[in-house]
Amino acid sequence: MSTEPRDRQDPHHKPSLSRRLDVPFATIVAVLALVLLLLAAWTWSSVLLMGFAAILVAIALRAGAAVLHRSLGLGFKPGVLLTATAFVALFAALFSAVGPAVSKQFSQLLSSLPDAWQQISDWLDQSSIAQFVERRIGDGMDGGGGATGSIPSIFGYVKGTVTTIFGGLANLVLILIMAIFLGLDAPSYRSGFLRLVPLGYRERAGSVLDECGRSLGRWMGGQALDMLVVALLTGTGLWLLGVPLALLLGLIAGLTNIIPVVGPFLSGVPAVMFALTQGVDQALYVALLFLVIQQIEGNILMPMIQKYAAHLPPVLTVLAIVAFGSMFGLFGVVLATPLLLVSIILIQRLYVEDVLGDSPHDRRGGGGSPE
Repeated sequence: MSTEPRDRQDPHHKPSLSRRLDVPFATIVAVLALVLLLLAAWTWSSVLLMGFAAILVAIALRAGAAVLHRSLGLGFKPGVLLTATAFVALFAALFSAVGPAVSKQFSQLLSSLPDAWQQISDWLDQSSIAQFVERRIGDGMDGGGGATGSIPSIFGYVKGTVTTIFGGLANLVLILIMAIFLGLDAPSYRSGFLRLVPLGYRERAGSVLDECGRSLGRWMGGQALDMLVVALLTGTGLWLLGVPLALLLGLIAGLTNIIPVVGPFLSGVPAVMFALTQGVDQALYVALLFLVIQQIEGNILMPMIQKYAAHLPPVLTVLAIVAFGSMFGLFGVVLATPLLLVSIILIQRLYVEDVLGDSPHDRRGGGGSPE
């Protein structure tokens, strides 16, 4: 009897698709499922980002509940509700206290922008910088009708910013609601997620999931301390300089400091704009203040915090900000660092160790997890 394969015996026989491609049918199905999963994730990226943000807030709420449990013996569910209520009450009180002053100062700022812009132009004309600007830009500044020709574009930028802020506030409310539900019953959501994992991998998935939670908790603790110090230094410095709304601007500086690289610029712009109402020299002093604070934060404060919290490679952090920012806008920029942190842990644990078989390194060393 001939031992040749059937397709060689019968020239009219057509091999199956999987055999012609030399790829198992299960692999084809897995690849298609992965493509569909990635497509769904991209389609629902905004929803997934909001869910991730809700997880971060839920971790913070449960951290506050843990403090209340240790100090007052309060249960986790009442502690989560009390922590969320305290956060909302704090921001509501702050808004009601400084809201009218912000509105008044903002109106003054808009009315004083033409004069401030003219002061900048006069100052540039009287300095050596004007020659450099003229060589590099030529008549670009005059092409738009002089310095004051840029004022309408500034108004348009401000209008767009206000619209973005109100849209962001609506998203924050939804995120807070989801975070409260997650914080109230986190173990149930964790168990439900793990039930989607095959039984043989469930223990490993739970271990990696817990590691991600611990790392995010430490990262948020370090960021909270960093934001608090930056807010205090900025608010105090602006108050000593006599800048209007120093407390609010300090709070903005602390909140935006959660965004590496971009955050200081976002907080510095409104502070400098308010300082322009008092003159160009005041605006320069404010810009110098922000520069000094960022040097203190980058060279003294952050190295101390990173001994406890997660340390991420600066290059990867910048790349993550650019990538997530280009895909998801400001929301992606804000969440770029924690997303990078989780991605590094997943790659190290599930790919480097489980797939490649590499032994786990010291977590405090160069090849370990970012903790």
